[in-house]
Amino acid sequence: MAEPILIAKNAEHELALLPQMGNRHGLITGATGTGKTVTLQTLAQGFSRLGVPVFMADVKGDLTGISQPGQPTDKLKARLADLNLPEPAWGGCPTTLWDVFGQKGHPVRATVSHMGPLLLSRMLELNDTQQGVLNLVFRIADANGLLLLDAKDLRAMLQYVGDNAAQFTTEYGNISAASIGAIQRGLVALESQGADVFFGEPMLNLEDFIQTEKGLGVVNILAADKLMNSPKLYATFLLWLLSELFEKLPEAGDLDKPKLVFFFDEAHLLFNDAPKALLDKIEQVVRLIRSKGVGVYFVTQNPVDIPDTVLGQLGNRVQHALRAFTPRDQKAVKVAATTMRANPKLDLEKVIGELGVGEALVSLLDAKGTPGVTERAWVLAPGSRIGPITDDERKQLVATSLVAGTYEKTIDRESAYEKLRGSVAPAGNGGGNGGATAQKPAGDAPAEAGGWLGTAGEIFGTLTKGTGKSGRGDSILESMAKSAARTVGSQVGRELIRGVLGSLLGGGKKK
Repeated sequence: MAEPILIAKNAEHELALLPQMGNRHGLITGATGTGKTVTLQTLAQGFSRLGVPVFMADVKGDLTGISQPGQPTDKLKARLADLNLPEPAWGGCPTTLWDVFGQKGHPVRATVSHMGPLLLSRMLELNDTQQGVLNLVFRIADANGLLLLDAKDLRAMLQYVGDNAAQFTTEYGNISAASIGAIQRGLVALESQGADVFFGEPMLNLEDFIQTEKGLGVVNILAADKLMNSPKLYATFLLWLLSELFEKLPEAGDLDKPKLVFFFDEAHLLFNDAPKALLDKIEQVVRLIRSKGVGVYFVTQNPVDIPDTVLGQLGNRVQHALRAFTPRDQKAVKVAATTMRANPKLDLEKVIGELGVGEALVSLLDAKGTPGVTERAWVLAPGSRIGPITDDERKQLVATSLVAGTYEKTIDRESAYEKLRGSVAPAGNGGGNGGATAQKPAGDAPAEAGGWLGTAGEIFGTLTKGTGKSGRGDSILESMAKSAARTVGSQVGRELIRGVLGSLLGGGKKK
C-alpha cells in the first residue's frame, strides 16, 4: 500500500490524503494570493513521488518550478520553525512540457473529427440552429469518406455543403446559407486565436500523459498563459482531454493509487455559459471517470463556481481564505462552510475569512470514503522550486523529455481539403474544382478501403479486365466495388475514430 500524501499540519493533526482515495476527486478553492498554487504543487509532487502521473494546466506560468529542486532559504526556514512544520524532502519531478501553440513545450493537437461537433460548437459560440447545421456537415463528411483533420478541411467542407445545400435538403433537412456563413466566420475568429495550430496531426497520444521515470510519475504541464486569452478554447480543450481519457482508458475498479491525476485550474471557465446538455455530460464524465483510475481536482476561487451536481462528487477539499466583500462572496463562504464536514470546535463560516496565506480548512476522505472532520491547518511546502523555470531550463526539459521529436513535425495527409479541391469529388458532386490537380481516388487508399471490400474490388476488376469498354482502366464492376469500399470503409472508420466526442458527447453520425 502506498504511503499517504502529507498535505497539511496543525498542532494536533497531520492531514494526509490516502492514495486509494486519490481518484475520488477534489477541490482547491480560495481567493487570489491565499496559497492555492502552492497547495496544487504540494499535491502534484506528492502524487508524482508515489509513481502517479499528473496533468496540470499552468495558467500563470509559475508551476514549471516543480521540475527543479527547491532551496531551503533563510526566510523559508524561519517560517517552518515558527509554524512547527517539517522541512520538505528537496527534489524536483520528471516533467514534460506541452503547449497548444508549440512555443513553450511540445505541440498538442487534435483532429476536427475527434473534437466533434458539440465541443466545436461551443468553441465557435454557435446557437442551436447553427450547431444543428454543423452536425449535418460532420454527417455529410462521414457519408462521403471525407476526413476532417485540420481547420482547412472544415473550411472546405463548409464551402462544399453550402454550395451544394439543395442536393442535401431531402436527406438531411434545410441547410441555410446564413448558418454556414456564421460557422465560417466563427472558424476564422477561432483560427485567429490559434485553433489553426491546434487542429491537425500528429494527434496527441494520451498514453504519453501516463508515464513514469525512475519510479516517479511524470508531471505533464500545459502552458496555458497564452491559451487563457481564449478562455473557451482553454476550457473546451481540457474537457476534450478529460473526455478522451474517459473513452480510452479501461475500467480499473478500486486501485491502491490512481493511474493519473488531472488538475483543472481556473475551473469556472469549464462551466461558464455551458449549455445544459454539456453540463450533463461533464457531470457524467466526472462521476464515471473515477472507475477508470483517474482523479480530477478542480482549482478555482469560489465553490459556487462549480455546479452542485459536480461539487457533490469532490471528496477531498482544501479551502483557503475567502473575502466576503460582496453578496456573491458571502454566498461562496456559506457554500464552502456548509459543504465541508462540520467541526464542533470551529465556526467554519467565520474561520474562512480569517485564514492566513498558506493556511486552509482541510477535509480528506478516510479509508471508508467518508469525509474527515474539517481541520484548520498550514499547508506544507513542496520540495520543488516555487516559481517558474528559466528559458534555458525549459529548453533542456523539452529536448530531453520522453516524447522529444514525436510531435514537432506536422503531418498533412490527404483529407477533405485535398479531395474537394481535386478532380475526385464526393458522392453527389459532379466534379472537383476546375484546373485542380487530380487526386488519387479514395478507394485506392488502403487506409480507407482495405480488407474484404478492397479485395472484392480487385476480384471484380480481374473478372472484367480486357473488356475494352470506352478504353477505361477500371471496368464498371470494378468501379462499383471500389465505390462501395470507399463509402462503407470510410463510414465505419469515421465512426470508430470519432471517439468520445462523437458518442459520449452526442456528436457524430446518428445510427
